[in-house]
Amino acid sequence: MSNKPKVAIFASGSGSNFQVIADAARAGNLDADIVAVVTDKPQAYVVERATALDVSVIAYRPNDFDSKVAYETAILQELQKLEVEWLVLAGYMRLIGDTLLAEFPNKIVNIHPSLLPSFPGKDAIGQALAHNVKVTGVTVHYVDAGMDTGKILSQQAVEVVDGDREKTEQRIHAVEHELYTKTLQQLFSR
Repeated sequence: MSNKPKVAIFASGSGSNFQVIADAARAGNLDADIVAVVTDKPQAYVVERATALDVSVIAYRPNDFDSKVAYETAILQELQKLEVEWLVLAGYMRLIGDTLLAEFPNKIVNIHPSLLPSFPGKDAIGQALAHNVKVTGVTVHYVDAGMDTGKILSQQAVEVVDGDREKTEQRIHAVEHELYTKTLQQLFSR
């Protein structure tokens, strides 16, 4: 029996951060057992990635539920069956509500493509470009009830490629993939 923490990755899109985290865990570079992917978009590519790695998929559309509480309760029931201990948000485009926050205090982590508190919320890269900043970055933080307001665990600056969103995104993703795994390892090895 493994003493590694059981982790669920929450994602809404392609799942590149999920892939990096899962690969690191499988290679022994991250002391975690990735037991589930949770997505609010059942058609997202992250589902294919998870299926290919034989990771359980919990896929619910929020609009199929009467309330956020009902939606999160359905997710929570599945997480409890898998004995999940940590929630790792990796491109999950929804705010976590009270149901999950109460069940996983100080056990929910997110990665955000800016140097918080600058440019919280959606399209942080677009916000940085619109403000003509020269440096943006990546932040790993605990999740609380606010929008990207939880305690910061780690940050790394990324130089903006002037006027080039695609190249800036590539730089940010490269930093995300390294920083997230490193920060998670520090958390899980405590």
